[in-house]
Amino acid sequence: MNIEIHALTPDFWPQFEDLFGKQGACYGCWCTHFRLPPAVRRASNRQSNKDHIRERIEAGPPPGLLAVEDGTAQGWMQIGPRVDVPEWNNKGRGSAPVDPSDADDPGVWAISCFFIRVKARGQGLTHRLVSGGIDFARKSGARQIEACPIDLSRDSRSLGLFVGSSRVFEQAGFERLVERKAGRPLMRLVL
Repeated sequence: MNIEIHALTPDFWPQFEDLFGKQGACYGCWCTHFRLPPAVRRASNRQSNKDHIRERIEAGPPPGLLAVEDGTAQGWMQIGPRVDVPEWNNKGRGSAPVDPSDADDPGVWAISCFFIRVKARGQGLTHRLVSGGIDFARKSGARQIEACPIDLSRDSRSLGLFVGSSRVFEQAGFERLVERKAGRPLMRLVL
């Protein structure tokens, strides 16, 4: 695959929209799950989620990265400061910060979601996106990046992999911090 990794700026909205399709990726989420409080999520729909993420992209800074091949987005990774994904910081989640002050620290980033086009899965795109994310975070002033991936999945097409595979993060140099939920370690890379 001839992949280029790009920050998701408004110029890349058409590619992002095409990647997420009419369904809005995972059940119309449009990668808003960790951005919206539960009550707002329950009241939202596919269109309001799409509008929310589009407004977020237009406001900047880029909320993630696209893996693009020949002008077509093949994959997406949500990455940015933890404060940008407040539900990811919820103390009831396995992704909650070890130090509560990290939730508001602009230097502590999170990789919270992936979405890979079905035909592109199993070809190493998450590895490429994580590598690009490390570079993006460094250039943006992050001190560390955290992720809360899944240890086991039946196959590379599993929807459960929206959080990524721990194997991918281990290969990128992330270390396990804590495992609050079985098979879902909170991992960190110090930049």
